[in-house]
Amino acid sequence: MEYTPKHIVAELDKNIIGQSQAKRAVAIALRNRYRRSKLSEDLREEIYPKNIIMKGPTGVGKTEIARRLAKLVKAPFIKVEATKFTEVGYVGRDVESMIRDLVEASIRLVKAEKNNEVKSRAETIAYTRVVNVLYPTYKDKYLPETDEQKVKSMLLSDLTVGKFDNDVIEIEIIESPQPMPMMPGMEINLGDIMGGIMPKRRKRKRLPVVDALRIFTAEESDKLIDMDSVNAEALRRAEQDGIIFIDEIDKIAGETSGRGGPDVSREGVQRDILPIVEGSTVSTKYGPIKTDYILFIAAGAFHVSKIEDLIPELQGRFPITVELDSLTKEDFVNILSNTENSLPMQYGALLGVDNIKLDFTDDAINEIANIAVMQNETNENIGARRLQAIMEQLLEDISFNATGDHPLIEVKIDKKYVDEHLDKLIKEHDLKKYIL
Repeated sequence: MEYTPKHIVAELDKNIIGQSQAKRAVAIALRNRYRRSKLSEDLREEIYPKNIIMKGPTGVGKTEIARRLAKLVKAPFIKVEATKFTEVGYVGRDVESMIRDLVEASIRLVKAEKNNEVKSRAETIAYTRVVNVLYPTYKDKYLPETDEQKVKSMLLSDLTVGKFDNDVIEIEIIESPQPMPMMPGMEINLGDIMGGIMPKRRKRKRLPVVDALRIFTAEESDKLIDMDSVNAEALRRAEQDGIIFIDEIDKIAGETSGRGGPDVSREGVQRDILPIVEGSTVSTKYGPIKTDYILFIAAGAFHVSKIEDLIPELQGRFPITVELDSLTKEDFVNILSNTENSLPMQYGALLGVDNIKLDFTDDAINEIANIAVMQNETNENIGARRLQAIMEQLLEDISFNATGDHPLIEVKIDKKYVDEHLDKLIKEHDLKKYIL
C-alpha cells in the first residue's frame, strides 16, 4: 500500500500524541519518495530527499516518529547518536559506519521477508530431519507397527502437535565462524572466503526438540534463499528507501571559536558527516552504496546551542526544520488512554500472566498525568519517559507480590490508590514549591 500524507499522519497518531507539524513534515518527505519513484529515470536522478531537523526536548516523540515511519513502509532504518563520533577525539569514529549499519539493517529486513516466503517449505524439511533423528529412539513405542514409513508418519503427527517439544535429542549443526574485526567499520569472515574451498565445520549438540526444529528451519531457509539476490535488493533498498536518524546533533553544534578545544572536535564531526549527507559512495562488504537518496532526520533539544550554530554547509543539507512542543497534561492523558499498546494496557498484560487484572479509572489516569507534569516541571523534563518511571513506582508492590499461584485478583487503580502509592512524589513537589 502506498500511503498518502494523511494516511501516514493517521497511522502515526495511533502511537504518538500531538506533534502535528513534525508528522506532516515526515509524511510529505515519505510521499515525495513515492512520487519520485514514478518519474522518468533522468528526472528521478535529479530529485533528492529534503532532510529534516527536529528541535524539541527529550521524550516528546522525535525518535518514535522516525522509527514508526520506517516501520510503516518497511524501510531500512537505523538510529545513531552524533556524539559517538567524538568519542576518540577530533577524528572521531568512522562516520561511514552509519551507512554500513543501515545496509546491515536492510539485509536483515530483506532476509526476513525471504524467510517468510520459504518458511513453509523450510519447516517441512526441518520436521522431516527431526523425525529421522527421533526414529531410532522412539520406533519401539509404535509397536507392533514395524513399517518404517508408517512409524515416521506417526512420529511426524505427534511431533506436529508438540508431544516431543521438551524431549532432548542430539543433532549435528553447522558451526558458523565468527567474523574478525580488521579496522573500524570493517570485518572479515574467513568462513565466507574459504567456504568454497573448505567444508563447513559441524558439531554435535544436545538440545530440546523445539530448539532443534528452530535451528533446522533456519538452516533450510538459508539453503532455499539466494543470498546474492538478497544482498542486491538490500543494497537497493538502503540506497533508495533508507532512513537514518541522527540524534543529539545539538551536542556537536557550538559557536565557532578560535581557541580550539572541544569546539574543534564538534566542528570536525560535522564536517565528517557532511559528505555522507551531501551524497557520496561508501564501500560495504556487500558492495558500494550511494548515500544521495537516503533520508536523514536529525534531532536535538538545542537547549544550549541553536540550529544556526551548525556549520552552514550542514544546515543547508537539512532544509526542513520542525519544532516539537513540550507535552501538556492533556497529552499525557491521551498517551495513557488513546494510543495503541498504551502503558496501562502493557502493565495489564504483564500482570495478567500472574492472575492480576488491573482496572485503571479515568480519575487515576488524570492524576498520573498531573504528577508527570509536576515531576517534569520540578525535575529534569524527560517528556513521556516520565510516565514509565511513575507507572513502575505506582505498580511496584503489585509487581513484586504477584506470584501467579493464586486465583484471579482484580485491582482497581483509582485516584485514591495513586495518591497513596505516589505520596512521596506528591510531597516532594509540595516542598519544592517553597524552595527558592
